[in-house]
Amino acid sequence: MERDRLTRTLKMNRKQFRRRTGVHPETVAEMETVLAQREERKKKSGRPAALSVAEQLLMTLEFWREYRTFAHLGDDWGVHDDGVHRTVERVEAALIASARFQMPRKRVFQEAQLVYSIVAVDASEVPCERPKKSSALGTAGRKNVIP
Repeated sequence: MERDRLTRTLKMNRKQFRRRTGVHPETVAEMETVLAQREERKKKSGRPAALSVAEQLLMTLEFWREYRTFAHLGDDWGVHDDGVHRTVERVEAALIASARFQMPRKRVFQEAQLVYSIVAVDASEVPCERPKKSSALGTAGRKNVIP
């Protein structure tokens, strides 16, 4: 099942592939090489991974694209939801560490969007509107004080 999903996705044309994964096939190929290099540097102790590097990447792209729960992804890929969580974290960490897939820094965006605006504020004094005192009220407006 998992391998069928991977082969079907890889056979899609460019537009369908982009729509399904959120990135172009060339980008996925670059990401896969980064992950393969990470796998080569690891020491091979412990239990082998249930999914291949390409399957781990496709699962991570599905998570990013659809924001499905780890439980649903685990059911589809035949992996426990904790394994999905660890896999997504490892793939994210490896791609960020490679520095090929990082977003431009905040400074780049700030330099590109230098827009000056002037705001004028009118701070003139305006008298407050208060009720006028009239002689008709007389002492009725005051409290009755018993002498």
